[in-house]
Amino acid sequence: MARRVSMPAADDLFRPTSDSESTPAERPRRVRAVADEAESGPKRPSGRIRHDEKMTVYVTADELLDIEHARLTLRREHGLAVDRGRLVREALALVLADLEAQGVESPLVQRLLDE
Repeated sequence: MARRVSMPAADDLFRPTSDSESTPAERPRRVRAVADEAESGPKRPSGRIRHDEKMTVYVTADELLDIEHARLTLRREHGLAVDRGRLVREALALVLADLEAQGVESPLVQRLLDE
């Protein structure tokens, strides 16, 4: 006689995605508090959290290879395993902080003016 396999119910497979519908068995989503800029100093990139917003950026094949090369270099030479999204967010945070600090003298402004 063959044994019947117990299949999970739909409630076991699907869980609510909003915090208002969470049940006690679920882990609460991590929420990062954002302090005022004056208190916290320079802005930091978001790092490894769930990102609810999306922005599509088109890059050339060479730019994508450069990003991938940087990611592999960080892993090989510095032991940092980061994905391309995190690498881009970190780079963006650095450029924006530099723009805020240096204004028109920032390399970003200078490169955009040279175009």
